[in-house]
Amino acid sequence: MTRLNIVLLVALLVSCFALVTLQHEWRRLYVANERVRNLAAQLAAEHDRLLAQQRALAAPARVQQLAQRQLQMRPADPAITEYVALAQGTTSAGGAR
Repeated sequence: MTRLNIVLLVALLVSCFALVTLQHEWRRLYVANERVRNLAAQLAAEHDRLLAQQRALAAPARVQQLAQRQLQMRPADPAITEYVALAQGTTSAGGAR
């Protein structure tokens, strides 16, 4: 009978250690999962912020303002537009005859 009690006590101790180890591992994985979720939320927020910034930088009014200010470009005006007539017998694909 004492041998059976010792075997059962050892089995009980092994199962207790296994339970504690599994609980510790579960907590560790839960914390890692929460960290990854928080990082994903931060990255999603930064992605949204960058998309909004990209839309603001690519706005037509801003592009036109930069073209006028930095590149000294101006809108096409019919008064200063020069039209070039194509010579008779030439094609528009490289000028080959």
